[in-house]
Amino acid sequence: MLVFFVLLYLALNVLLGLWAARRVHNTSDFMLAGRALPLPMATAVVFATWFGSETILGASAEVAEEGLMGMVEDPLGAALCLVLVGLFFARKLYRMNLLTFGDFYRVKFGRPAEVVASVCLVVSYFGWVAAQMVALGIAFNLLLGTSLWQGVLLGSFLVVVYTYFGGMWSVSVTDYLQTIMIILGLLVVTWWVMREKPISEVTASLPASFYRITPTTGTSFTGWLNYLALWLTIGLGSIPQQDVFQRVMAAKSEKVAVSASLLAAFLYVTVALLPLVLAVYAKVLHPELATKDAQMLVPSLILGNSPMLIKVLFFGALISAIISTASGAILAPASILSENLLRPFFKKMTDQKLLALSRLSVLVVTVVSLGFALSRNNIHELVSESSALSLVSLLVPLVAGIYFRKTSAGAAILSMVLGMGVWFFCRISGTEVEPMWYGLAASALGYLLGVVWPWRAQQVLLQPNPAPEKAPVP
Repeated sequence: MLVFFVLLYLALNVLLGLWAARRVHNTSDFMLAGRALPLPMATAVVFATWFGSETILGASAEVAEEGLMGMVEDPLGAALCLVLVGLFFARKLYRMNLLTFGDFYRVKFGRPAEVVASVCLVVSYFGWVAAQMVALGIAFNLLLGTSLWQGVLLGSFLVVVYTYFGGMWSVSVTDYLQTIMIILGLLVVTWWVMREKPISEVTASLPASFYRITPTTGTSFTGWLNYLALWLTIGLGSIPQQDVFQRVMAAKSEKVAVSASLLAAFLYVTVALLPLVLAVYAKVLHPELATKDAQMLVPSLILGNSPMLIKVLFFGALISAIISTASGAILAPASILSENLLRPFFKKMTDQKLLALSRLSVLVVTVVSLGFALSRNNIHELVSESSALSLVSLLVPLVAGIYFRKTSAGAAILSMVLGMGVWFFCRISGTEVEPMWYGLAASALGYLLGVVWPWRAQQVLLQPNPAPEKAPVP
């Protein structure tokens, strides 16, 4: 019975996504939903951006193992990102009227910077998409008894079908339904689990260290740097990403774009607490579950002794969260790949041909991400690496391009290349301090050097400083 209802819900999502695809008539519709989303739908789409496997499976496992410290990176860091986007970036980006985030780097810094930034953006998404595929594999493994890789393939196929045809319109419409399912399902499920024992008794049985959300007294400077990295990896690293940008640009006005970001941040923190509560109950009342894969803790709790309705609501919420994130995560790099990396190679490309190229890019991103998903299965690690890559390569040029009057193409490219190179080297060699700090410092230093000695940066990079370009009209 559980399998029947879950499959019925999945079929409804696919059909709804295909129905929404009828609105796609051009590339702007496919990538930005025609810039027509009202506040409720825009908020749901922004909320669903990251409320997926990392929140319900990854973050809940971290909290069960590490206490409240495990919620710093997600959901707190993710909510911080949405607040910062709403306060400092949404309005300015919306006014630029761009099609993709790669367009921003071309407008501000020229074509070479667009290429470097677009490569960084596309690469940064493979781990993120792979994490959602792994989560779908886990869900189908529990429900259908498939192997992990079979579940990954099945879930990926379902998501890519409506994303391929409907783009942002399908993502937006299905996200709206999925957000309702996520909130309703988690509220009812959490209420049911908490009936077993009062929360005061559960929390009283936990050690005092469980409630610590900051490092202990006497923590070294390195320890504090690594702690701050938990806040900033997603908190800052996800600001210069295409999925956030698409949702900002899809709103029907700049006011809606700002409000949706702030409302989604509030929703993200409050709703994300529910699976964390479930993880705590599982840890205290059913410690035998904690000996298995921590990512399976909450699903195993629900499957154990819950009535059918609770199981349906939980797995409906879980799968809703995963596919809402997965669809947007696939569309984001596909948009960059088609618009910023492939389109310039085709002369006189019509909008309909670009739309076809965008759909083909959806398939390319899916196939590459599948390779990541089938080779690694730790959701938390896949997500963290994805955000760190964009943080060390794209954040500094983004801030400079928006808030500094004078821009430099050489400085932007040097910042991106140096930041990514240093981060990658430190990650491979292993450092006591989180490699993100070295990468971010190198990115800032690279931009500073490019501004102070612009002639040298341009000479090294073989690219003159471009004249400002007008933003294209989607």
